[in-house]
Amino acid sequence: MERTAVFLDIDGTLCNYNGEVPPSAGDAVRAARKAGHVVVLCTGRFRAEIYPELWEFGVDGLIDGNGSYVELNEKVLLHQPIPETEAHAIADWLHERGLEFFLESNNGLFASEHFETAGEPVIRQYSAGKGVENAATQTVREVFPHMIFGGNLHRDDLNKVSFILNNYQDFLDAAAAFPALKAGTWGGKGEHALFGDLGVAGISIATAMQVLVEHAGISAEHTVALGDAKVDIPMFEFARAGVAMGNAGEEAKAAADFVTDDVDEHGLAHAFTRLGLITK
Repeated sequence: MERTAVFLDIDGTLCNYNGEVPPSAGDAVRAARKAGHVVVLCTGRFRAEIYPELWEFGVDGLIDGNGSYVELNEKVLLHQPIPETEAHAIADWLHERGLEFFLESNNGLFASEHFETAGEPVIRQYSAGKGVENAATQTVREVFPHMIFGGNLHRDDLNKVSFILNNYQDFLDAAAAFPALKAGTWGGKGEHALFGDLGVAGISIATAMQVLVEHAGISAEHTVALGDAKVDIPMFEFARAGVAMGNAGEEAKAAADFVTDDVDEHGLAHAFTRLGLITK
């Protein structure tokens, strides 16, 4: 098979919702790389959230922040942070509104003063919706083991801000207050969302993927993408072949070229075999 760029979502694709990488998935990634393919993590997380265990079995690159940052073989190819003045203004606005938040940068996650307490019930609700076994007892520090508490909240390296929604109006008001930024929600749909977020506008997964394959010297015709959620659909649209995990949402399944097995049922390894990236 031609040298191929393989773009992998993390949560629900490479690892399960308990953060565990199935042994068969790690073996498949190593085998694909040994065969000469380029394996890239492609995620809404930021580099500070790519914990050591995700690097240990070996990957070649990273696209994070849904396209704001691109890295290949430890070389940064693209980075689009929020302008410093906007970053400071967001923190001030959230403080004034009494909304707890965390700042997402490649240098770490930085929690607001009361996020640890306010975030606990919200994180538990989010985890329960994902089917996490110990959702009812999770703490913020367990979910975000490297989160920094008491750090500087006026930063110049900010990629995105996530904040707890007291109600859907908080999201609407944030979008109106920062029209130059991209406003979104996560943890639920519409008025059932748990978090709002603000990030750089105009970011595109497709652009980030194109930057990476050009630098790697790989044709866009030799790309595949694997994911489990609606947010992964732009990956599928760019790649020659898009694969949804068996545990994926219905929208992701409908957009994919085929559906593999669940993440905990060797879904990634089975997909790699079907795609010809590895042999049994």
